[in-house]
Amino acid sequence: MTTTAWYWILFIGIALVSWLVQANLNRKFKKYSQMPLDNGMTGKDVAEKMLRDNGLDDVQVVATRGSLTDNYNPTNQTINLSEDVYYKSSVAAAAVAAHETGHALQHAQAYAPLKMRSALVPAVSFSSKWVTWILLGGMILMGRGSHLGSSILLAGIGLFALTTLFSFITLPVEINASQRALAWLSRSGITNSYNDTAAKDALKAAAYTYVVAALGSLATLLYYVMIFLGGRRN
Repeated sequence: MTTTAWYWILFIGIALVSWLVQANLNRKFKKYSQMPLDNGMTGKDVAEKMLRDNGLDDVQVVATRGSLTDNYNPTNQTINLSEDVYYKSSVAAAAVAAHETGHALQHAQAYAPLKMRSALVPAVSFSSKWVTWILLGGMILMGRGSHLGSSILLAGIGLFALTTLFSFITLPVEINASQRALAWLSRSGITNSYNDTAAKDALKAAAYTYVVAALGSLATLLYYVMIFLGGRRN
């Protein structure tokens, strides 16, 4: 079986797994969005309390449009919560809000993997804009027997490797934010023995999306490396 055939098998497999993981996340979020908190706190309330409990008074919690669009922006120090999280009182909203606040704590405490990921952002932004064209140009030129093509393809592989590295550095950042969130939710009494497991399940489902993305990026990187090595042998 050819390298291209193996890649397409792997690509389709990862795409299927990615779809299943995303569907599972949507299902879990919908399920736990129907599970109310006993104290009636909204996602906004949870995030603001977690910030206060950790002595952070320079981070703003704001609402943003969309579903599962929640994020922490270190540039302007804002916790951006989707409307389903910001305004609602549920286990899912509390878990997501606390997770994003966990990123704010990482930023305040100069958490090393977060600093590494932030340092890569400019390079990854550049790579995302140009890497597809560079890889395509390199493969076309290599196919025509040009030695320049292998150099261009190698440059593209280097840029794509940055995005793969970024994906893997993201994993400890996201896992640590969830660990901080779950520990605080339990310690502060936001969750209890009845719904603590649900909060863990919701954040675990979200973590799987990052794992699949990282593995997909690695598989694609290896595919381009095999093309480069095959072209050099020819």
